[in-house]
Amino acid sequence: MKKILLLILISFLAFGNTFAQDMDDLLDAELNNTKTYTIATFKSTHIINSHSVAQLKKNHLNFIIYHRFGAISGGIKQFFGIDHANMRLGFEYAINDWLTLGVGRSNFEKTYDGLVKIRLLRQSKGGKWAMPVTLTYLGTSEIFTKPFDNPDRDNYFSSRLSYTHQLLIARKFSERLSLQLMPTVVHKNLVKTALELNDLPALGIGGRYKLNKRIALTFEYYATFRLPKHNIDYHNPIGIGVDIETGGHVFQLVLSNSGIMQDGGYIYGTNNNDFFKGDIHFGFNITRVFSFNKH
Repeated sequence: MKKILLLILISFLAFGNTFAQDMDDLLDAELNNTKTYTIATFKSTHIINSHSVAQLKKNHLNFIIYHRFGAISGGIKQFFGIDHANMRLGFEYAINDWLTLGVGRSNFEKTYDGLVKIRLLRQSKGGKWAMPVTLTYLGTSEIFTKPFDNPDRDNYFSSRLSYTHQLLIARKFSERLSLQLMPTVVHKNLVKTALELNDLPALGIGGRYKLNKRIALTFEYYATFRLPKHNIDYHNPIGIGVDIETGGHVFQLVLSNSGIMQDGGYIYGTNNNDFFKGDIHFGFNITRVFSFNKH
């Protein structure tokens, strides 16, 4: 009888161990098949001037104030640029978690702009198909409303328009580091001279490095591609900044060689200065998010 009980006990322990191993394997497999999405690749919808892949949540409104002073190379006579400033006000509203629409107005050339931002892919791990990057399409349009420089010639409404198309490709490499590539085309219906391109391709790179829970360093740069015959003296946009998160606000301090903030302006480079000769514009971005979800 003792031998029978001992055999039953041994069999039960062996079966229990096997069952436990099977359950562990099943749980591991279930966890591996659970897709988790990356969050907070960027804390703001903008890096500096450029948009980031960050999307607003459904029924959330983002109010944005951009401010750029004049170049600090103006010295004390211009109070290091503070005597001059450009400003843009913008609103972005999330129709859902992957679609955002926006409008804005800048005092530079009295420009109005609109945007559509569509998230196509989202960085994730686990599940059947892991995605290594977040992919977002951004389309913007701009119309300047200041009087034409030469009102006596034939001027057309279409000459006031420009458009920008971008793919934002970002990856969050760690809790601290995120990088983004931005292949871009800027189209202007009207350019100033025959040396300028109506369609300008560019490739941007931007990034964010998180220092602590609330502060991060940011940067962005665009390389524009002009043929030798179009080798005019425009400077590529470059900027560095500091993000400070304070609850529903993100406060960004920036240094940039561009005093304008709409995509068709700073990427094209018409008004950009030489960053490495001290022609730098200090400025800031303030964003405030409001929720219209019913609680």
